[in-house]
Amino acid sequence: MLTKNDPAVILTYLEDSSNLKGGHADKVLIPQNIEEVSSVLKEANSKKISVTISGAGTGQAGGRIPFGGLVLSTEKLSLIKQTRKLDKGGCVTAEAGVPIKDLKEECDRNKLFYTYDPTEQTAFVGGTVATNASGARSFRYGPTRRYVKGMKLVLADGSILSLNRGEIKAKGRVIEFRAEKRSYRFDLPKYKMPLTKNSAGYFAEDDMDLVDLFVGQEGTLGVIAEAEFRLPEKPKGLFSCFAFFADEVSSWDFAQHARKAGPLSIEYFDNNCLGLLREKYPNVPVGARAAIFFEDEIVESENTVIGKWGALLSKKGVLLDNTWVAMNEKARGDFLEKRRYIPERMSEMAKRSGLPKVSTDLAVPDNKASEMMLFYKDNLKNSALQHFVFGHIGDSHLHVNMLPADPGAYEKSRKLQLEFVKKSIALGGTVSAEHGIGKTKTGFLKLLYGENGVKDMFTVKKALDPNLILGRGNIFAV
Repeated sequence: MLTKNDPAVILTYLEDSSNLKGGHADKVLIPQNIEEVSSVLKEANSKKISVTISGAGTGQAGGRIPFGGLVLSTEKLSLIKQTRKLDKGGCVTAEAGVPIKDLKEECDRNKLFYTYDPTEQTAFVGGTVATNASGARSFRYGPTRRYVKGMKLVLADGSILSLNRGEIKAKGRVIEFRAEKRSYRFDLPKYKMPLTKNSAGYFAEDDMDLVDLFVGQEGTLGVIAEAEFRLPEKPKGLFSCFAFFADEVSSWDFAQHARKAGPLSIEYFDNNCLGLLREKYPNVPVGARAAIFFEDEIVESENTVIGKWGALLSKKGVLLDNTWVAMNEKARGDFLEKRRYIPERMSEMAKRSGLPKVSTDLAVPDNKASEMMLFYKDNLKNSALQHFVFGHIGDSHLHVNMLPADPGAYEKSRKLQLEFVKKSIALGGTVSAEHGIGKTKTGFLKLLYGENGVKDMFTVKKALDPNLILGRGNIFAV
């Protein structure tokens, strides 16, 4: 067990990509195995000391940032413990502190395909499970939840719980299980979740698997120490493309048609995002006002997939000479750098201003996507706020990022964020599609699920963490 007491070192654990301010902690504990995690929680629970789980610091909702108590960092839980090949695909077991980049490399060596493809490759495995992360390729493959076969976690009292999908299921909305010497039985939330990508609050449905309760719980119900993933085989090859458009509406129309062609991912970047890209990459076409990045699997041949997408791009008036294509890992890596540059640059701008970025993580049903995008466009234009819109247009899930220049603009951004949230809910969407609720969006849950829905979630929290030590401030404003 490593312990960090130096204030300068602790400071590095008090930030994430949300730019949330005011975090503080007494010390940082860094366990090196699940038994040490258990020891930390047993002592903290007996003394009712809050424990905030810290991953790589790539989160967008402030979940990692403590406001008192201890920080438990998973950085030394960094082993890839097992890789097994099966008839179709295989399984990989990794500890919570394994970076996604390392896990993907392990999968590549074994011809497996880790489907989650985040912009930030340094994210830890545990954080992706704790938020039910999805990323660009969720259009084809779905979120992290779909691939979690099992996990080992530590509950608030220090009990170690090993779970395998299919072993423990709820009866209706009541779940019952045993962890070491203690038995648990409690009601699950009664609300109906949005029929979109969703990472807002606890997963709840009739006869659900216990594994699914702990996927997406944001460190409030237990500390995920390791997870086993059931993964598909690696595709024969991948085709990646950046297509540029003269206006945003044309790019939206292309995305609608691209959905029907079944790619792995479809990503959108507005004109302001292209402006950021031009700072570093002057070869962005001069007349471009929007871009779509998409990927597809090469099933037959490169020529077949190029022909398929070339025909659609030409039909939609895209100049193929101004289209970027990647057919190998090096070129795809270059594309990833371009995608990563936009949020990194925004984070720099937010830090320089000293004010938090105000952003959305909303997804709506596909048949409501155009209405939502026009709502964004009209309101942002009228606001005069600096903003950047990008994200997973294939899933009807875009990120609106507002960078306020002064306190007045910050308040204006927050009000507009709330209007966007209300619109998403009215259209049948979610308040958080992939980043989780964290500490920055707790007020949105009541709008989504109602007061009784939040109470139902808190009942689950109290059943598993009666002293409320885990992830204090995440999901619930306590």
